[in-house]
Amino acid sequence: MYRHIPNLITILRLVLTVIFFAVLNVNERETFARQMWTGFIVFLLAVSTDFLDGYLARRWKVESAFGRVVDPFVDKILICGAFIFFSSNRFISVAAKDLFPAMVSGTSLGTVTGVLPWMAVVLIGREFLITSIRGLAESRGIDFRADWAGKIKMIVQSVAVGAVMVDLACLQKVPWVHVTRDITIWTTIVVTVLSATTYIVRPRRILSE
Repeated sequence: MYRHIPNLITILRLVLTVIFFAVLNVNERETFARQMWTGFIVFLLAVSTDFLDGYLARRWKVESAFGRVVDPFVDKILICGAFIFFSSNRFISVAAKDLFPAMVSGTSLGTVTGVLPWMAVVLIGREFLITSIRGLAESRGIDFRADWAGKIKMIVQSVAVGAVMVDLACLQKVPWVHVTRDITIWTTIVVTVLSATTYIVRPRRILSE
């Protein structure tokens, strides 16, 4: 029975991801801060399940094909989806924009969330590249599971999303949170690009063919 628990936790993370996006999609002015805090808590729960299901699967030696496919899929949806939301000019409703003093007419939304559209493209492009390489490698019998660089990338990206949520929830009134947000976002971009290089080097033999 317990061997199904990691997969159930993965499914739970998918449900939490849907709830997270539902919270982000509704941001009324009167309840904006509360909704951002709610989204932050839901995101923390989702990220926590990511570490828990993998840990239990390895400890109980019940790793499955389902987990290997669905687990990284949900991770990508959660992180990339969050960056897409943050970079969208529809993320914050017109009524809620006046909560942010820095938001002026004609200014890019990136000045509010700290995430620009090209940043979301970098994250998504990296995932497409690694997924393609993984498919080619595993089709030739080469083990291509996530390495240390991929795990560090996930941690840094999660911290960045959490920092954006907290900064929005505080209405950018806490300077050190705002600075932390910017640092973690740019660190995420750098780590995302660098982590891709380790995956490219690993299957260099099949790529050279």
